[in-house]
Amino acid sequence: MDQMSGTEETEDILVVNGVGGYGVEINGDDAKDLMVFASDRTAANGYTGKVKGTVTSVCQNKGCWMKLDLGNGESMRVTFKDYGFFVPKDLEGKQVIVQGVAEVKTISVDDQRHFAEDAGKTKEEIESITEPQEELVFVADGVIVL
Repeated sequence: MDQMSGTEETEDILVVNGVGGYGVEINGDDAKDLMVFASDRTAANGYTGKVKGTVTSVCQNKGCWMKLDLGNGESMRVTFKDYGFFVPKDLEGKQVIVQGVAEVKTISVDDQRHFAEDAGKTKEEIESITEPQEELVFVADGVIVL
């Protein structure tokens, strides 16, 4: 551990003052509660900064994406900039802070099915996906697990 900065590298996990993180080093300062985007996706589109939320699911293949609860029955998919890092597969229910850019995107049927497969959905659930869907997504360059 670097005593001056409080930073320690441990198996791809950046530990800063006892808090686990992934990607670039970030802190929790100025993180917005993710639920502020629940009622207004337009306000979220193009937002750059930090948000705090609860993980509802994680890619079970590699940890290459996670979903955060918007508090209104919907979620926001978080991917990681340039596929540069992954998160643990067991983060469901944990609080995180992510830093990056939010945008509203149309997700193709193929991509939705791929994500459903990664999430461990049944064949029937995967085959029931037949229409593109507009979704709030977030590309993170850093993640803190609280």
